[in-house]
Amino acid sequence: MKWPKISAKRKINLLPWLFLGPSLIGFALFYLLPFMDGFFYSLVDSPLNGNFIGLRNYSELLGNPSFLTALANTGKFTLVCVPLNMLFSLGVALLLNKKIQGSNFFRTLFITPLVIPVASVVLVWQAFFDINGVLNSFIHALNLQPVDWLKSEWARAAILVVYLWKNTGYSMVLFLAGLQSIPVEYYEAARIDGAGRLQEFFRITLIYLTPTAFFVFVISTINSFKVFRETYLMAGEYPHSSIYMLQHYMNNMFTALDYQKLTSAAFIMAAFIVAAVLLLFIVERKISRLIN
Repeated sequence: MKWPKISAKRKINLLPWLFLGPSLIGFALFYLLPFMDGFFYSLVDSPLNGNFIGLRNYSELLGNPSFLTALANTGKFTLVCVPLNMLFSLGVALLLNKKIQGSNFFRTLFITPLVIPVASVVLVWQAFFDINGVLNSFIHALNLQPVDWLKSEWARAAILVVYLWKNTGYSMVLFLAGLQSIPVEYYEAARIDGAGRLQEFFRITLIYLTPTAFFVFVISTINSFKVFRETYLMAGEYPHSSIYMLQHYMNNMFTALDYQKLTSAAFIMAAFIVAAVLLLFIVERKISRLIN
């Protein structure tokens, strides 16, 4: 019996799948299957021989005060930290894009937080914001009342500082790459036409930075949901109510083995992130069409 010959064209078509195979298998095992399993848990009343109850877990979750507090805190933190991160990183990128003395040193300085382990750095920040820490030492020297930063309404500001310290450098690198990709001829032509610095910034720099700004916005938003790591290490699993985030709630549900609320909360957060990213994609495409 003769085996059918496989044409050279078919061999070439199968070759990419051969290389993609290990990655696809790993994605299915470690991402797709757990995702589907978690979605199933959110629709039953028990992880073991549970009965299908539809969206009841979601409706109960939306009436849970702890979840609503965590959801509101996460939303407030994202609405504040993302614009600030973009403004600071863009400002630093604009300064470092100029030929100033020591620019390489400052670039390294801002990138350093990306390579330092978070757990070790958090200990420094914890000592800085502690009631008997460095910051309160300066406040006491000024004859002012010390503040318990991590156990008061100032806790959100403290976490915001840590977030900006951690993420500004990465966003700065992205903006710097975007600035250096803008052709110099555009600025030269604008100066010949009599355009000022502000006109160059708003009509050239910001317009051609739109794709970079969109990417930075998405990454900053995703990173804002990852602030639980720093918050947990600095303030514990039950922090001040102003910094009780969605990840705290899900972590506590995992500790209590309440998988229904855990998976329901996780999918609500995932749906929020996906919806926000899709909306941003639509806006970015419309802006790109106007530019082009």
